[in-house]
Amino acid sequence: MLNPGIKGSASVAVTAANTAAAMGSGELNVFATPALAALVEKACWQSVAPELDPGCGTVGTKLELAHNAPTPVGMMVRCESELTAVDGRKLTFSAVMYDDAGEVGRATHERFIIQNEKFQKKADAKKTAE
Repeated sequence: MLNPGIKGSASVAVTAANTAAAMGSGELNVFATPALAALVEKACWQSVAPELDPGCGTVGTKLELAHNAPTPVGMMVRCESELTAVDGRKLTFSAVMYDDAGEVGRATHERFIIQNEKFQKKADAKKTAE
C-alpha cells in the first residue's frame, strides 16, 4: 500500500530539443514549460512505480505548474517530488524544480493508479469507434 512521504527525483539536460523554440511554446532558447511538466510527471510516476502491484501503473490527471525562472541550454534541471496524499486510487504529489542557479518552479500533480492492460484496451477502443 502506498503511503505519503515517498520521494522521487528526475533530471534532464537543457538541449536545443527541449527549448521553448523547439517545442512550440515560445520563441526563446530556454527550457520549455512543457518539458518542465514532463519532468514533474517523470519524477512522480517513477517514485511510486516500485510500490504498485504487478500490471498496475499510474496516469497523470491534473497538473498545477508554476514555471518561475528560465534555464538556458547547457544547464541541468532537476525535480524533487513527494507523495503528499493517497485517496483510494488518487495520488497527490508536490514538486519543486531547480537548476544550478536555484529554484525554477513548483507543482502539484495528481495521478491515478490504473491497470495497464485494461487502460490501454480502453484507449485503443477509441480507434475502432470512429
